[in-house]
Amino acid sequence: MQKMKYTEPRLLTSALLTIDTQCDFVLPDSAARIPGSIEIIPNMKSLLSAYRQYGFPIVHIVRLYLPDGSNVDLCRKEIVEDGLRVIVPNTAGAELVADLKPNPDVKLDADLLLNGGIQYWGKKEFVIYKPRWGAFYKTPLDKHLSDLGVDTLVICGCNFPNCPRATIYEASERDYKVVLVEDAVSGIYEKAKEELRHIGVRIWSTDKLLDKIDTH
Repeated sequence: MQKMKYTEPRLLTSALLTIDTQCDFVLPDSAARIPGSIEIIPNMKSLLSAYRQYGFPIVHIVRLYLPDGSNVDLCRKEIVEDGLRVIVPNTAGAELVADLKPNPDVKLDADLLLNGGIQYWGKKEFVIYKPRWGAFYKTPLDKHLSDLGVDTLVICGCNFPNCPRATIYEASERDYKVVLVEDAVSGIYEKAKEELRHIGVRIWSTDKLLDKIDTH
């Protein structure tokens, strides 16, 4: 039987990561819509409300594709070069879904983000751009979390098979304790949850996460 002492989440030193919940990936009329993503927004909103209430850190991880395809993954580079316009900097489709923002007036600062900067949306709410699947790859995320004293990541967002999964494995490699909120991530499936449990990831529901926060 696997022992889990060292992977036990510590919510008092946790950060909530939202991944790729941008309008082009979520809204029903978007050509790049990921099935199941619009349905998780209410649960993500509940998680964000709790983290804001308790003053715990929040980091929104986003993608941005330049129209010339120069910063795009190889597997999508050709379709962007051929004219697909998705999560283009400074467009409405690249913005975080409105229900997840701390207030409706905040927008992504594409120039800052593309240059590796951290955008501040509040006292402990931030935005970071990632150039590939995982949120740690060529980003300031790890140092930023260390500076905040974070040792536990609560992960939610868009399309588990790609960016959330890559981020979870990167986090595990860096010895973060990890919680995946299964009803606040799109694209999750049973085999994946079984595999994540084998590396110490906790699979919790939104209600369970909120209950545990309330008891701390």
